[in-house]
Amino acid sequence: MHNPVQLQEIIEKAIPLIKYPKHPANLYEPIRYIMNLGGKRIRPVMVLMASELFNDNVTIALDVALAIETFHNFTLVHDDIMDNAPLRRGAQTVHERWGNNNAILSGDVMMVESNKHLSKVAVNVLKAVLDTFNATAQGVCEGQQLDMEFEQRSDVSISEYLEMIRLKTAVLLGGAMKLGAIVGGASEHNANLLYNFGENLGVAFQLQDDILDVYGNPEKFGKQVGGDIIANKKTFLHLKALKLAQKEEASLLLSENFKPEIKVGMVTNLYNKYEIKELATAEMEKHLALANEALAALEVEDYKKTNFRALVKQILEREH
Repeated sequence: MHNPVQLQEIIEKAIPLIKYPKHPANLYEPIRYIMNLGGKRIRPVMVLMASELFNDNVTIALDVALAIETFHNFTLVHDDIMDNAPLRRGAQTVHERWGNNNAILSGDVMMVESNKHLSKVAVNVLKAVLDTFNATAQGVCEGQQLDMEFEQRSDVSISEYLEMIRLKTAVLLGGAMKLGAIVGGASEHNANLLYNFGENLGVAFQLQDDILDVYGNPEKFGKQVGGDIIANKKTFLHLKALKLAQKEEASLLLSENFKPEIKVGMVTNLYNKYEIKELATAEMEKHLALANEALAALEVEDYKKTNFRALVKQILEREH
């Protein structure tokens, strides 16, 4: 079996070989640009990992992996427009380089390109692949919509937040796993177990992100400490603190009257007072446990699960 680095190399070699039309150039050049900007390629690697559990021919799932990576990058193009983001992976975003209208249209075509990749799978699994992909893609869009709506609401519950991150982040990991399993020839039971593994891993990953935004090492984690606090972002930590804090303390969480570094310190102290980090960690570990349960139930030889356990370990050992 291939390890994740080898699978990533397979993806990296395949992406430049995708043939897009040359005309009109301003429609297809942005697609080539975003697809070749790099990244960890985690989602397509997960497709290949899942497929290889049940089929030694790793290339059987390559088109599905490329479909998932194309869809993921499509969401990034449109997310960057909505966020007015200037950079993606250290380079100009598509809308900054080609303009919003071109970026929207190129993103739309990327969804078409995803379906063109999916259409290449064997006929006997085509319906299951399309059904799974469509449910996954729709869930991601629903999650993005909820995330936008939460910015305007003051009554977001923790259960609503968990559902939002499940849709926005986790269903794509679960969908990638399930798609790989289907193409590899897995039973419906095993395909669903891999979906559960990927989805719970995705929720845990986002909760870990919430924690590291406040308590992480900025040099190792690669993000500004307290960015979510400064932006009043409704993370698990923020919502849990709102629920537990006294009224005057809760008002601090929403205040914009302090300098960023002062607010980060004050809110962090509040989180410490109510042990918010520990509560968030417990929620994260609950989802990691669910992921491990699904993995344990998977009906394949134990040695084949090594790479999947490494994914769970990667969540637990991200830099603090």
